Amino acid sequence: MSAPTSPADLYRHSLRLLLDKDIPAWVALWAEDGLMEFPFAPEGWPRRLEGREAIAAYMRHYPDHIDLHDFPDLLIHQAADPQTVVVEMRGVGRLVETGAPFDMTYIAVVTVRDGRFASYRDYWNPLVLREDGADFAGSSR
Repeated sequence: MSAPTSPADLYRHSLRLLLDKDIPAWVALWAEDGLMEFPFAPEGWPRRLEGREAIAAYMRHYPDHIDLHDFPDLLIHQAADPQTVVVEMRGVGRLVETGAPFDMTYIAVVTVRDGRFASYRDYWNPLVLREDGADFAGSSR
């Protein structure tokens, strides 16, 4: 695949990599100094990941915990800044440990610099964590 040409294209490509469970390729879409934030993260979960290595460590075992099947209801809105998009979507699949359905609602504000993710504020729904087997990020809870 040729390099994505817009923040929206890069984002769509990143979702395909997550569905393919290609976490190394997903991490490679990040700037070395990329910043990932989770403003709604509950106690014991990371709120801020600084740098590609921290993001890679956070995501490394994601497919071992969540088997993603689709990202329905994807809407990508262009922000006033041409390098920023606001994304609304759901991630659906199953929790690997229990086989229970996984259905997470997301809103993300994503900024791209030089063709890579520079900033990603992920407003995911922390209520999903109440389900058994939902500890997909190695929290300390």
